[in-house]
Amino acid sequence: MSLLLDGVTVGYRGRPVFEGLTLPPVPAGSLVSVVGPNAVGKSTLLRSIAGLLPVAGRVELTGESLTAMPRPERVRRLGYLPQTLPQAVPLVAYETVFSACRSALGSWTNADTEAAIEAVFDRLGIRHLALRRLSEMSGGQRQMVGLAQVLVRRTPLLLLDEPTSALDLRWQLNVLSAVREAADAQGAIALVASHDLNLALRFCDQLLVLTPSGRIAMGAPEVILTPELLASAYGIEARIERCSRGHPIVLADQALSTG
Repeated sequence: MSLLLDGVTVGYRGRPVFEGLTLPPVPAGSLVSVVGPNAVGKSTLLRSIAGLLPVAGRVELTGESLTAMPRPERVRRLGYLPQTLPQAVPLVAYETVFSACRSALGSWTNADTEAAIEAVFDRLGIRHLALRRLSEMSGGQRQMVGLAQVLVRRTPLLLLDEPTSALDLRWQLNVLSAVREAADAQGAIALVASHDLNLALRFCDQLLVLTPSGRIAMGAPEVILTPELLASAYGIEARIERCSRGHPIVLADQALSTG
């Protein structure tokens, strides 16, 4: 299995965000972090792969066009988590995850669905939220429930738009660990838009770096994330060093002058 983007053009009202975007094939089991400053197209890229925006070019999963695929089949193949949090509705968390699972996977029995929900609630550490109403939850708790709605379906492609934005550090680590496990255990491909470069360095196989100038870089994090690329993408003077446990970390020293 692999994800292929070839000659992809997408935009809004005649304003292109990407023109002729071509990336190396992303193999099964990969966790790719899509990074870059605000307004460079991270969300647009994920939405276009998810089939939520008109796209020119090839977007293929294992040789099959995602853009030409009927919606019910596409829903079975990919799980998409938008930036917007699940609405604070009066339904309990278990109901919302059950509904998401059954609407996409009608072939599963109730027993299959219940077992999958129990497993994902346990893995994410949110069993205590199962019978809580979303209207009674914090934004971070609703974000965890939204992630459960995606992970429970065990799709081969995961598109997660800033899944840790409303979470504290403990839950951020928990989420990225769970996504990493899904990629490893299921052979899934996960694209995760993020602003946290250090989490990306810690968990991801590859980085896809988008810059305001339109430059795009993709590859192993420690190879492509150089001081020069950080200056180009973020307008900062920064360096990559290793912590006492050997993990690479980005240290930002100062913002570069825009004058």
